Amino acid sequence: MIPRLYVTVDLKPGTVFAAGERATHYLKNVMRRAAGDPVILFNGRDGEFAATVANVTKRAVEIEIGTLRRPQAGVPDIWLCFAPLKKDAVDFLVEKATELGVACFQPVFTQHTSATRLNRDRLEANAIEAAEQTERLTLPEIREPLSLADLLQGWDPSRHLILCAEAGPALPIGEALSKLKLDVRQTNAWAMLCGPEGGFSRSELDLLSNLPFVTPVGLGPRILRADTAALAALAVFQSILGDGAQRPPAPLPPIGQSPD
Repeated sequence: MIPRLYVTVDLKPGTVFAAGERATHYLKNVMRRAAGDPVILFNGRDGEFAATVANVTKRAVEIEIGTLRRPQAGVPDIWLCFAPLKKDAVDFLVEKATELGVACFQPVFTQHTSATRLNRDRLEANAIEAAEQTERLTLPEIREPLSLADLLQGWDPSRHLILCAEAGPALPIGEALSKLKLDVRQTNAWAMLCGPEGGFSRSELDLLSNLPFVTPVGLGPRILRADTAALAALAVFQSILGDGAQRPPAPLPPIGQSPD
């Protein structure tokens, strides 16, 4: 298996750079790579490049950037606004939602939110690993938490908000999103809002449901865990309004081998 790594440097053919601490550890100690071994790189800006381990020393790994394998491509403009969860649940959520193509994570404190802290560095590391493994070319943005009131006060109404509502009037998510797909007035800027394990309060649901840019949706007859609800809703969104109809990129030839 050829290691695929996220890096922060500009990707320009012929450039040699010293890998960061994380990439150095992975290439040297986990994958046991040596000089001459192939690597695949992306930085979220320049596309995906073939590369080669140029040199391995006791403390550093140098990488030489080769040719472009895939041009830069984005993901649908879908944000996931979610109430912070306990450590394992939020780690799982960020990893899987990155795989599903979320462009931005916005933590939101609601009345029933029990978790009070988020380790953004850990969440960013989880997102990087998920992007590397799924051949995604971008990284999602992970924002600082906001209260629900602050989120709504600064909301751009051109970004339509899909509310995962466990109570109150709401169409089934598939039906609701299909209606939105037919509305030519809608833009391609979207967000999903999911509550905490205790759900939204009645006052929060009433407030949100009365906003013109919000569409409440139902996720079926069962009460879902918060992370399950978010991922289920995202999967339906990508199927109807996102890039779910696309297929993975065709396999590229091995590094160093020209396509037929």
